[in-house]
Amino acid sequence: MKSVLVVDDEKSVRDSLKMILEYKHYDVHFAEDGAKALAKVEKNGYDVILLDIKMPGIDGLEVLEVLKEKHSEIPVIIISGHGTIETAVEATKRGAFDFLPKPLDRDKVLVTIRNAMEQRNLRARYKMTSQLVEKMREQVEGRQVILGSSTKVREILSAIDRVGPTDARVLITGENGSGKELAAKALHRASRRREMPLVEVNCAAIPSELIESELFGHEKGAFTGASSQRIGKFEQANGGTIFLDEVGDMSNSAQAKVLRALEEGKIERVGGTKQIPVDVRVVAATNKNLIDEIKKGNFREDLYHRLNVIPIHVPSLRERREDIPLLANAFVEEICNRDGIAKKRFTAAALKLLQSMDWSGNVRELRNIVERLVIMTAGGVIEADHIRAQSIPTKGEIDDMLNAASTFQEFKEKAERAFIKNQLELNGWNVSKTAEKLGIQRSHLYNKMKRYGLGRGEREGD
Repeated sequence: MKSVLVVDDEKSVRDSLKMILEYKHYDVHFAEDGAKALAKVEKNGYDVILLDIKMPGIDGLEVLEVLKEKHSEIPVIIISGHGTIETAVEATKRGAFDFLPKPLDRDKVLVTIRNAMEQRNLRARYKMTSQLVEKMREQVEGRQVILGSSTKVREILSAIDRVGPTDARVLITGENGSGKELAAKALHRASRRREMPLVEVNCAAIPSELIESELFGHEKGAFTGASSQRIGKFEQANGGTIFLDEVGDMSNSAQAKVLRALEEGKIERVGGTKQIPVDVRVVAATNKNLIDEIKKGNFREDLYHRLNVIPIHVPSLRERREDIPLLANAFVEEICNRDGIAKKRFTAAALKLLQSMDWSGNVRELRNIVERLVIMTAGGVIEADHIRAQSIPTKGEIDDMLNAASTFQEFKEKAERAFIKNQLELNGWNVSKTAEKLGIQRSHLYNKMKRYGLGRGEREGD
């Protein structure tokens, strides 16, 4: 039974509303003045409040102000005499749901109360949905780093809990799309620096001739095009955390400067002579084997040992297939809530098929595929055939491709075509973005696409 509090010093008004509301099975309560009304709200809470403006002691506007501050979820309907219409209008501007002029009209009272309750219910549902989306975002991308219950995931979460509160440098390794960035963000949130900036640098995406300026900044006139002073990422992260993503792709000269910054706690802008102290925690990540890169002369051994104080390895999705159903269902719920799509679910056969797939792009690829399936699948159930219809290769299909090639050159071409097509799909057929992800020139990617007959909407076998 919905409860209504009537606040009015006129007994005739209270009696009239009692008769109207109890006939419609509302649980009706009364208060003769503002002080008693606030006490009752604190004790009981109500679904709707009908509030008079002109009352002895605390007037209605003062009561409304307190209610909006402490009980903003309760809609307040102002009861207004003809002499206080302007005040009633002012009350609606301050947050009242509506106002009812005296003498009260029975139908208008009931309709207004019903509308107020519907609005309250809508707000409650919206708040619940928003909280669910936020919780999902934190689970999948934030505090828990990687959603899953596998042993490998639990080990990562445990390591982050232990290492996060310290200032120890961390080197995160793992394949592309496995969740290295999420691990870095979780480390920052678990640290004492969490109120300070987390500054991310993708070392693979910055040309070698620009990375020193990106990291350490530059002085005006330091080089052609340096028309003003620029603050680098290390200075931006002062007091917080700097995340050096794909650190294995950093140029040798930049590696030397990073090593110096770590050893001395100071940086020097390009073109400058001033030593600038910086207090940063460094978290680095790579998909490369840095030991192999050291042997090849591509990475400094001394920098490796500076960065690799605490190693954390993020497993590929293939190493924790038992987490795929949990991840897929979480992504479905997140995407449906985000886009206002009716709830969908995977069949058991569909989840089993997802678990059998190769997932070279790891969790990032899984999320992209789930988003595509949620958007493109009609109805509320995603079946195994829907997955196959999206041309997502299974391990068996990859085996078929291997068996179909009669020469090594033919296999290389088939594999390259499948790989490029998959990467284009993962990046929404954005050629520039795909080329950047693959580390090749855009013109080179265009030539490959032309050679293999790849274009948006192409079909296998065209």
